[in-house]
Amino acid sequence: MANGRVKKYRKPLNINIGLIIFGIIFLYILICVFLYMTSKHVVGYEVRMGTLSVENVYKGIAIREEIILKSDNSGYINYYARESSKVKAGSLVYSIDETGEFQEMMNAANVSGDNSLSNEDLLELRTDIVSFDNQYRAAEYNKVYDFKYSIQGTVLKLANTNALDSIHSLSGNSLQNSVGLGTSTLSGIVIYHTDGYEDLRPENVTKEILENEAYEKKQLINNELVANGDPVFKLSTSEEWSIIIPINEERAVKFAEDPYIKVRFLKNQLESWATVTVLNNADGTYAQLNFNNSMITFALDRYIDIELIENEKPGLKIPNSSIVEKEFFLVPADYITKGGDQSKDGVMRESYAEDGSVSTEFVVTTIYNATEQEYYVDDSTLRIGDYIMKPDSTDKYAISKKASLIGVYNSNKGYADFKQINILYQNEEYSIVESNTQYGLNVYDYIVLDAATVNEDDIIYE
Repeated sequence: MANGRVKKYRKPLNINIGLIIFGIIFLYILICVFLYMTSKHVVGYEVRMGTLSVENVYKGIAIREEIILKSDNSGYINYYARESSKVKAGSLVYSIDETGEFQEMMNAANVSGDNSLSNEDLLELRTDIVSFDNQYRAAEYNKVYDFKYSIQGTVLKLANTNALDSIHSLSGNSLQNSVGLGTSTLSGIVIYHTDGYEDLRPENVTKEILENEAYEKKQLINNELVANGDPVFKLSTSEEWSIIIPINEERAVKFAEDPYIKVRFLKNQLESWATVTVLNNADGTYAQLNFNNSMITFALDRYIDIELIENEKPGLKIPNSSIVEKEFFLVPADYITKGGDQSKDGVMRESYAEDGSVSTEFVVTTIYNATEQEYYVDDSTLRIGDYIMKPDSTDKYAISKKASLIGVYNSNKGYADFKQINILYQNEEYSIVESNTQYGLNVYDYIVLDAATVNEDDIIYE
């Protein structure tokens, strides 16, 4: 350093190969993320056999021919006919004890006979209890009280019947003037409650009635004091009865075309056929399901949960998002022929050379559906105005007619391949389509879940 000047030392350029590789990888990841975010995502769906769970459960109101019988005098009432049992005209149903002597005699030690329940009576009670236990739901706890009154009444009625037989065997008693016997004026099903809907007509049903928030059942209890003119029991006099349910316009149209429906009662899974009458009531459209059997089974129920059984035929279950509509050329069936190296389906198209000479060429066309008269063919190789020739004939046909098919994109071959479908029935999310059709789908085929994400013949990367 003779001249006293200091020079700055320059470090040599060292290229870090690790940093370069990391940068390349990072750039590649960014590009991949960008491409993934900006590209269409195709999701596949495997076709399986199935049925639709269509929401066909309704709560309806039962309408029957019901007659309320009233007391002719006052006193304590005792019942003898079992509730929901059938009685004929003139059968003893109840008695009115004006003085209380009858009840005293039943409780007295000098009443002969055994008032205990028979094995048959106990079996009936056991059946009722088991049936209620199987059908009980916590949301309907209020029905426990109805069941309690029903069981209590049944026990007392059975005991009363035994006691009455014993009392009738006594002679010289004074009951003839103090006890009135009530008989049924008609044959029918005995019911020991009223609810105010005995005279309800189908055309008067409303949504408010079906919601049953104000519904109240008045039990007619054994050994209670009744006054002259009070209801004492009710008779359902006909096996012809109805259930009214609310329906939409679409279902109303179906019922107008086919007025028969199979109904499952959710209470006991019993199934029965009903004829349907569509009602246009004041506040909406309703269906009146008419039955001619099973009335006695539901005689105690005003509101009944049912399921309409329809569309149970199984098929291929596919999501509605997979369904697409596509246009095709219609070609007369006798213009389709086979040709090419692999004898593929196609047509003989008329073509013109530069010198004006006319010739024909075989054009492969994919067939997507067929009827006895016409074939649905792909529009990618043919154009409107093309002339095709009938095999072994001079007749020719101008391509012009088009029609649409409903289908899905099959992805078995790695590209979007349209397959025609025949929809049997559908709900908001899924459709059931016919299986094993010539130009359609088969079980375990893969289809595009969302048809809007692809076009015909697109390569599919799932």
